Amino acid sequence: MTCKQLGGACKQKFQAETFDEIAELSKKHGMEMFQKKDKAHLEAISKMQTLMESPKQMQEWFENKRKEFEALPDE
Repeated sequence: MTCKQLGGACKQKFQAETFDEIAELSKKHGMEMFQKKDKAHLEAISKMQTLMESPKQMQEWFENKRKEFEALPDE
């Protein structure tokens, strides 16, 4: 999955065996971009923070991304 598919701002690709692993890779990438003050990623992070204000919406978003990951073909 790409950074953008996971709520981010770029085409950086992540590969992992489980959704939890890919979420962790995405989180690490987001932190790196935050530290670099990358404008596009800062905007994406802001949107995610707004989403996180509603636990229900965040859970729904997370489950939809998990389903999207699980529907991907194995490579």
